[in-house]
Amino acid sequence: MNDTKSGDDKTLSVTPKKTLTLKRPGLEQGTVRQNFSHGRTKSVVVETKKRKFSLPGDKPEPVAPSVFTPKPAAAAPVAAAPVVQEAPKAPPPPPERSGMVLNELSRGEMEARRRALEGSKAREAEDRLRAQEDAKRRAEEEERRKRERDESARRQAEEEARLQAEAESRRRAEEEARRRAPQAADVATADDEEEAKPRRIGAGGGASAPPRRLATPEVARPAKPTKGEEDRRRGKLTLNSALSDDDARGRSLSSMRRRQEKFKRALHNEPREKVMREVILPETITIQELAQRMSERAVDVVKFFMKQGQILKPGDVIDADTAELVASEFGHTVRRVAESDIEEGLFNIADRPEDLVSRPPVVTIMGHVDHGKTSLLDAIRNANVVSGEAGGITQHIGAYQIEKNGQKITFIDTPGHAAFTAMRARGAQVTDIAVLVVAADDSVMPQTIESINHAKAAGVPIIVAINKIDKRDADPQKVRTELLRHEVFVESMGGEVLDVEVSATKGTNLDKLLEAILLQAEVLDLKANPDRTAEGAVIEAKLDKGRGPVATVLVQTGTLMPGDIIVAGNEWGRVRALVDDRGEHVPEAPPAMPVEVLGLQGTPQAGDRFAVVNNEARAREITEYRQRLARDKAVAKHAGQRGSLEQMMSQLQTSGLKEFPLVIKGDVQGSIEAINAALEKLGNDEVRVRIVHSGAGGITESDVSLAETSGAAIIGFNVRANAQARTAAAAAGIEIRYYSIIYNLVDDVKAALSGMLSPERRETFIGNAEILEIFDISKVGKIAGCRVTEGKVERGAGVRLIRDNVVVHEGTLKTLKRFKDEVSEVPGGQECGMAFQNYEDMRVGDVIECFRVEMVSRTL
Repeated sequence: MNDTKSGDDKTLSVTPKKTLTLKRPGLEQGTVRQNFSHGRTKSVVVETKKRKFSLPGDKPEPVAPSVFTPKPAAAAPVAAAPVVQEAPKAPPPPPERSGMVLNELSRGEMEARRRALEGSKAREAEDRLRAQEDAKRRAEEEERRKRERDESARRQAEEEARLQAEAESRRRAEEEARRRAPQAADVATADDEEEAKPRRIGAGGGASAPPRRLATPEVARPAKPTKGEEDRRRGKLTLNSALSDDDARGRSLSSMRRRQEKFKRALHNEPREKVMREVILPETITIQELAQRMSERAVDVVKFFMKQGQILKPGDVIDADTAELVASEFGHTVRRVAESDIEEGLFNIADRPEDLVSRPPVVTIMGHVDHGKTSLLDAIRNANVVSGEAGGITQHIGAYQIEKNGQKITFIDTPGHAAFTAMRARGAQVTDIAVLVVAADDSVMPQTIESINHAKAAGVPIIVAINKIDKRDADPQKVRTELLRHEVFVESMGGEVLDVEVSATKGTNLDKLLEAILLQAEVLDLKANPDRTAEGAVIEAKLDKGRGPVATVLVQTGTLMPGDIIVAGNEWGRVRALVDDRGEHVPEAPPAMPVEVLGLQGTPQAGDRFAVVNNEARAREITEYRQRLARDKAVAKHAGQRGSLEQMMSQLQTSGLKEFPLVIKGDVQGSIEAINAALEKLGNDEVRVRIVHSGAGGITESDVSLAETSGAAIIGFNVRANAQARTAAAAAGIEIRYYSIIYNLVDDVKAALSGMLSPERRETFIGNAEILEIFDISKVGKIAGCRVTEGKVERGAGVRLIRDNVVVHEGTLKTLKRFKDEVSEVPGGQECGMAFQNYEDMRVGDVIECFRVEMVSRTL
């Protein structure tokens, strides 16, 4: 190359030739042959590209540093030492202002700096102690790992020695078999190809194979011929081979390999290594599921039961005790779990104190009906809730949120009527503060006392709001005095309960009431963790025609967002939207915020707790478990009520109990509960209400067919029947009654029950007559001549014949005469003639008692 002419330099510069070098290029190419099934192969070009590793900031050194070379162990403590020593040193002040700063420092600032310095020293000591503990823990961990490695190496050496001993014994056995059967090496090669294939054991002709072939696997085999195109495609399924009768399809190479491995295992009796598992057992489990959890074959478990004398199938269900026995027999450990364990970790998750932040208070407005609870809340919210309630009475629990001085307050308005006791109790359970509204002109009433008891049972503080102080007959002091009887001691009477005199209509002292609420909330120091899964309670639930099941919930901890999967009672769903009390969609619901949740699968019960779960599978599992419990409870309840047919008939004969069946449909679940509770209190030993079905939503055709089957009437509370239901009800002659006020509903049902009561037989005494003489008149019979001694005697009234103070006969008068004339009545002191209907055994001296019977209708 050195003797290249000078004229060629220009040519080389344009098209330079590749210089020969020993250095490998960055991109290498090679050819790899791939093998496929049925003997097919394919050549593939593979490129290998080298990757250079370098650390950022590396300085060029004579020896290039390697990324994989570990740093010296002693480098870390040396580098860390000066950091620990120089940490407590404070930065020096600027030189030009040092003297001025020292002069201007007060004694308090010096003391604060000294405390900060001492705190930093204490933290240094703690850090040093923690570092020593960490070093000690790491040393112990390293020692434990070293022991484990030594133990593993020892076990591995033992296993290798065991395998070597087994191989030696196997080799001796093979030599012995080879010595006994020397003629096996001279077998004719005519059918070597057939004999080289592994035999099918236990099927076909495997039983006729000579046993000496099993003991001599190392038979001389001919060289495998190279397959051509015809041989290679012989095993493939084509249209011609599928339509022809020649079934010459061979086995695949993988199948042959698996069969050879199975043959070798059977030859050397190599048992598979047993894997011990921890089997989790629920209360009931199928045999198939148990076998899967044990990693055993289901047929082996079935064989175990057959040995015990039981014939079971893999799909049969066994209890936990039997499953534990089976798992123990197979050598596994067992951990029992109850079915209720699926609810573990759903509620009451502990929060760390540093994660808690302040939250708004939840305030419940409680008190007697018509004492102005909703009007007071109206005045606070500057809204009009009463106008939306039928008759001006709150039928539902409403939840609202207001803001005062930059602080939010959540209000829950509960109905005050006695029928809503359960709803009011539920409202007290989710609240922090109870505002007891008492009218100054009406004082303490029965529902006021119930509200006090609910608040005390829930353990929440009470604030008394004395309402209607603008009325003339208002007497706030009388309210305070009567509250003393129920152990509610207000501040003005020497107690600790805050009391505020307010007027909802005039708006008097509302600011004072809100300030008292915020003061009480500050004392309670209410906190919650917003950065976790949400939990809370269902305040109300209803079935909306356009939006589906809608639940009003109060978030108690965590933050609820659209897309969360929640479980509420027996229902679950993915949150589709969150709507606040103003009807606006909100992106999230922090703690103590009431919202309407859309997206549930069904309508939960008012008062159910809700929680957010991770996935739909867990939500479905929890709700199925709860629905199963509810069904079992309902079946047990109905079974206890139903009894046998003979018991029912005897009970009806002895007690004469009449039932009034009803199908009740309401707008929300809380109203239905209140109606059911009120109707169950009606009735006596003779009549009672039987609620065939109750639910939230409009009246449908299925409700009409149910009412027709059970002979029930249909009651709609704030709902209406659709066109199909009205047509079906008219055809079946079933009455549908609509109500919007619960009092009217209860009164009508009470009147209907009263109509079912049998009328009362009331007897009125009219008078007595003494028989003086008996006259026997032909064609007429015996007639008694009497004198009326007491009261009077009327014709057509009932009479009794009394002899020696014993009733001999009871019947009616056939005739009543005064002299020869028929008269309607005979007054006292006069004489008359009387004859009985179909009775003539009368004697002188007997007394005839005259009385009137009236049938009086009864009421409950």
